[in-house]
Amino acid sequence: MKRLVLALAFLLIACGRSEPKWLGYAEGENALIGAPQAGWVTSVMVTRGQEVKIGDVLFTLDDTPQREACDSAQAQLAAAEQEHMQAQSEMEYATKELARNQAMFARRAVSQRDVDAATNNFNSSAAKLAGAAANSAAAKSALATAQWNLSERTVHARTSGRVEDIYFHQGEYAPASAAVIAVLPPQNIYARFFVPEPELNTIKPGQDVAIVCDGCPDHLRARISFIAQQAEFTPPVIYSVGNREKLVFKVEARGTNGLPLRPGLPISASPIEQ
Repeated sequence: MKRLVLALAFLLIACGRSEPKWLGYAEGENALIGAPQAGWVTSVMVTRGQEVKIGDVLFTLDDTPQREACDSAQAQLAAAEQEHMQAQSEMEYATKELARNQAMFARRAVSQRDVDAATNNFNSSAAKLAGAAANSAAAKSALATAQWNLSERTVHARTSGRVEDIYFHQGEYAPASAAVIAVLPPQNIYARFFVPEPELNTIKPGQDVAIVCDGCPDHLRARISFIAQQAEFTPPVIYSVGNREKLVFKVEARGTNGLPLRPGLPISASPIEQ
């Protein structure tokens, strides 16, 4: 009987020593991909759980008004360029006429009135050319804006990661800036754990910690990036008799390129001896 009691005592001591230092879980910050403009969703090109990379098409919005605006802008640009070409031709003619009249006036072949008329025509042609050039530039700018608005109706991924959720589907109306798809980039996965109040003075931002969990890679480590200012009671998701109802501080630790963990996975963290 005495041997059984001693065996149980050693077992409890061993269990106490193997209890993780600080308990927590893996967390991830989703990148919320929104519609830059309001519109009806015409297609969603990804599914939940799919891995996407930068440049992949995520979804498209109805682009009927934007295409019509592009067509109108192209027509206005064509008319403005035609006007510009006509003004250039008139300017070339007015320049030659002024030079010819000035030369003939020097030989007293034409009157001052003829020179003045050629000068006025030259000035008028120059003003018309400047106006046509401004109209052409404005039309080019309007076309570029219309083409940009059209391109915004097809939304591409600007970060790689796993599609975590889809908030709007084909046939639904997405307001401007509303999140349509949530993508979790690998670099946005980090560890969140809870440190008891008496141990708070043993940690600091920039300190390395070891991360342990079921199926985690060996020697996984992260660097503390955040320590909460206020204490809280141990979250109910942290199951441990030893730290139940203790005041703890929330701490976050990140890897250089994120952590190879699945959000929600229970983890334990402990300081790395320097």
